[in-house]
Amino acid sequence: MGQVSLWNLFCVFAKVGAFTIGGGYAMLPLIEEEMTKRGWISAEDIQDIIVLAQSAPGILAVNMAIYTGHKIRGLKGSIVSAVGAVLPSLVIILLIAMFFTEFKENDIVRRIFQGVRPAAVALILVPAVRMARSGCKSWWTWAIAAASLLGVAFLKVSPIWIILVTLSVAVCISLIRQKKER
Repeated sequence: MGQVSLWNLFCVFAKVGAFTIGGGYAMLPLIEEEMTKRGWISAEDIQDIIVLAQSAPGILAVNMAIYTGHKIRGLKGSIVSAVGAVLPSLVIILLIAMFFTEFKENDIVRRIFQGVRPAAVALILVPAVRMARSGCKSWWTWAIAAASLLGVAFLKVSPIWIILVTLSVAVCISLIRQKKER
C-alpha cells in the first residue's frame, strides 16, 4: 500500500461525518469499516485508537479522526481528518438552524426525527458490543462491565466513581499478586 493521499483521507472522513447520525459512538463502526477495508489501519489499531479517543478530552468523533489521521499521515493527516469529520455536520447543522424553525411543528419532520432515533441507538450499540467482546476476556471482566452498565444506566452512579473504584480494585489486585509472587 502506498501513502494515502490527504484528499482521500478527507473524503473518507467527510463521508463518515455526513452519513452518521448519533454522534461519535455512531461513527465508530463506520470509521472502523472504512479504515480496515482500505487496509489503512488494522482492527487492533482501531481498538487502541478508540481507547485513546475516549480517554482524551473533547468530542469522541473528532478525537477518533485526529488519532486515525495521525496514524495514517501524521500531523497533516490529523488536521485533514478532523476537518473532514466535522465539516459535513457543521454545514448540516447550519442549514437546520436556518430552516428548522419554519418546519419544527410539521408532522412529517417530527416523524422523521422520531424514526431516526432508534437507528441512532443501534449505531451507538454496535461499537459498545464490539468493544465488550474484545475487552471482556473472562467472567470477572464481564461482571465489571455489567455492574458498570447497571450502575451508570439505572442507578445513576457517576462514571467517575465507576472509574475510581475499578482503578482502586485493579491496583489492589496487582499489589496482592505481586506479594504472592515474592
